[in-house]
Amino acid sequence: MSKRLALFVALVLGALLAIRATTPPAPVGADAPPQVFAAGRAMADVRAIAARPHLAASPEDAAVRAHIARRMAAMGLEVHESAFTAPPDSAKRLAWWSGKPDPAPRLTNVIGVLAGKDRSLPAVLLMAHHDTVGGSPGAADDTAGVASLLETARAVRSQGQPARDLVLLVTDGEELGLDGAHHFFTADPLRAHVGAVINMEARGGGGRTTLFETSADNGAAIARAAGAIQRPGGSSLAVFIYKVLPNDTDLTETRGGPWTGYNFAMIGRPQLYHSPKATPAALDQGALQDMGAQVLDLARALLVAEPLPGKAADVVFFDVFGMFLLVYPAWAGWVMLAVAALALGLAARRGGGWGAGAAGAGRMLALIGLAGVVLCAVNALSVGAGQVNYYDRLAAIPRLEVMALCGGLAAFLLTMGAWKAKPAGLVGAALPLFLLGAMLQALAPTAGYVVVLPIMLAALAMAAGEGLAGRLAALVLGAPVLGYMVAMGHQVMQGVGPNLPVAAVLPLAVGSLAVLPLWEALNSRTARMAAAVLLVIALGTSLTVRLDPLADTVPVYSADK
Repeated sequence: MSKRLALFVALVLGALLAIRATTPPAPVGADAPPQVFAAGRAMADVRAIAARPHLAASPEDAAVRAHIARRMAAMGLEVHESAFTAPPDSAKRLAWWSGKPDPAPRLTNVIGVLAGKDRSLPAVLLMAHHDTVGGSPGAADDTAGVASLLETARAVRSQGQPARDLVLLVTDGEELGLDGAHHFFTADPLRAHVGAVINMEARGGGGRTTLFETSADNGAAIARAAGAIQRPGGSSLAVFIYKVLPNDTDLTETRGGPWTGYNFAMIGRPQLYHSPKATPAALDQGALQDMGAQVLDLARALLVAEPLPGKAADVVFFDVFGMFLLVYPAWAGWVMLAVAALALGLAARRGGGWGAGAAGAGRMLALIGLAGVVLCAVNALSVGAGQVNYYDRLAAIPRLEVMALCGGLAAFLLTMGAWKAKPAGLVGAALPLFLLGAMLQALAPTAGYVVVLPIMLAALAMAAGEGLAGRLAALVLGAPVLGYMVAMGHQVMQGVGPNLPVAAVLPLAVGSLAVLPLWEALNSRTARMAAAVLLVIALGTSLTVRLDPLADTVPVYSADK
């Protein structure tokens, strides 16, 4: 197998793995067996609840609450409502959205309890919110969560009485300030009966649902999830990043408490976030299936009579292309770095010397620096002068991804395209990322895997040499790394791309290292011309974002900003 063929196969496999990692499952129809989560059944609730916007304390929301209560009662749950007064800041926001000032609006949580066989055991709580922002029917945020909660309870009930209580909490006022969750976890007597909490959210209307937040000391919690969820999504990198972001969901109200917490959300189709276009017809039913199936799997595992997961040291975890959760202790990263160091040492002895190593390190640093400059420049061009509408930027994410991809590939061709790397040169290219991995392992051990594990695999491929065995090793070890980095780049752009597309530089650099052992140098002129074409595409795409009128998907309350 030639290098060129091996590279082609690695690129194809990496692309296929990335597609699998980022594509939700097909929705299951309403005729599915009763024990199965079916988006086809859940969509009936989505259509009923998200028929129109339903602000907290509005008549439309009262009708939604009545629907939810009826559905719970029809399943045999013990149902009650818990009313409370919204705090002043929430009342002001509600008045802004509704145009009807009320200094003390009444908000209402809807609570249902499916009795377990042993009611003395700590309960499992499923949580979503029933209110929307002004002007949005909220088919995803958070009707998808409510529908998933109801369909999960139905599926659990279909198999008889669970071992412990299952509590359904559908909160009010989440969009105003997490008011319903705050009231429940500080004042509702039922909170003392709860042992584990699963929250469902959405910042968009499609894509894969991922586990992006957990309670602290999550080792045992993740072990239970890994053994239960058949097609998981999520990572400890997402958990780490979410901790440093200023974002909140209802699960925020459980922080510091005794509850074991899991938070699931979808962020695909980002233009639908808080949008008037967030209708049931626009919701990705595959994403709904993904959310509900994962939550049902986890809920069933938590409902068994064995003790709920307690506190244990935080672990590294991530889904391997949606097939399973790979989980290992944070300290294992140091072992991986040691293996990588030994493998890089072996590879360096195959030829090239210190000069080649220094040149490789310089090229990797040049790639990182040039890609950062290019992405910052084309992003600045896409923004232009004046105030930026955040939701308009969300609508532009697909084009921003094209812009970032073309800009990143152009930087690769300009720095690596015509390089004839010697073994020591490849080792040199790995060194900046090796040092970054060591720093991340020291400072953020549950997030560092995103560099540490790929560095170890790339180092092993380099140590295998340049013959057939080496090419096969580079293919087998490089394709999964490339696939993961492409998927990660997509997720990064969806998550922070509207404001920080430069974050895509990390998956670009790591993915580049994965393919370098198979790279055959291009003619310098060919590399420059290809890079120029890609830069023109990136610039043109950024200009379309800048010159387009405000997207018709932006929320009503932000349309004049």
